[in-house]
Amino acid sequence: MDVAVIGAGSWGTALAILLARNGLDVTIYGRDHEEVMIMGQCRENMKYLPGFPFPKEVSVDELKNYQGAPIAYIALPASAIRNVFSEMKGETPILIMATKGLETDSGKVATTIAEECFPNAKVGVVSGPNLAVEVVQGIPTAAVAASKDPAVADRIRGNLNSPSFRVYASDDVIGVELAGALKNVLAIGGGVSDGLGFGDNTKGALMARGLKEMITYGLAHGGRLETFMGIAGVGDLFATASSKLSRNYRLGYAIGSGKHIAEALRDIGQVAEGVNTAEAVMHVARHEGIQIPVFEMIDGVVREKIAPRGAVALLMERMTREEGLDFGHLTHQTYGGEKMERDLDDKTGH
Repeated sequence: MDVAVIGAGSWGTALAILLARNGLDVTIYGRDHEEVMIMGQCRENMKYLPGFPFPKEVSVDELKNYQGAPIAYIALPASAIRNVFSEMKGETPILIMATKGLETDSGKVATTIAEECFPNAKVGVVSGPNLAVEVVQGIPTAAVAASKDPAVADRIRGNLNSPSFRVYASDDVIGVELAGALKNVLAIGGGVSDGLGFGDNTKGALMARGLKEMITYGLAHGGRLETFMGIAGVGDLFATASSKLSRNYRLGYAIGSGKHIAEALRDIGQVAEGVNTAEAVMHVARHEGIQIPVFEMIDGVVREKIAPRGAVALLMERMTREEGLDFGHLTHQTYGGEKMERDLDDKTGH
């Protein structure tokens, strides 16, 4: 085995197929015994990614049998990562996080969890506008591989690069992770706007202000502006805030159409990371005094504390001050022992 993929959902399966098409021997590890057995017998993920048979290089096994691998791609919901890590045996020198979410209680990104659980491993992340179905269909796609170690980013690029899947390298790990996680919250908001029957004007304003808040939050935690304006940020936001292939968009659309959150999630049948991420982001933002009203309203809608139409109306009432998208006045500060980038001249006040 050259590569392990931890997680047998749609994205984990898509990654495994992509890796195998590049000639790597891949094992997908899942926790559900019955699902693993079916996938192994059918040579296809009938539940989450039907219609795409596994290449011969792909095998399937249960997580309890994992004994280590040279490199593992972690394609799990953020809420499951810490528990799954506790079950992983053997040595895994390189861990690549392919998760777009935040740990609910702490607001931590996936690479931070990995570093805490496997302090001797090298860690990286891959993210971008990567809808699983389009990836396995061979539709032209781009992604960003980020790591503090350039060799790890190059390793990801070597694993995944193909004529239809192009990977760019970055060392802005926190920026890439936050961009991928935060855009899921905005994708819910885009779906809510469409579900309510509002037009492109409303959605354009909502996404523009949401992107501004993504950047504000990201800079406050050490990310770089260019990351949020690139493939992992704006690119991923464009892809998921209007695509019916996006679980978060579909969830938002269902809520805007009048469904309760529990019913909408049941219909989707998979984790929509934006739900827990909205809660995690707002917990951190309130603690740190970061003003992100678009995220606050989306979180309120998801928690059913405010009606979708009322939330949009309140946001539109707030959008009356200066545009304030100038991030040119940035400075480095030390806060809580970590270097952070803050916009000290934000005149918007939302």
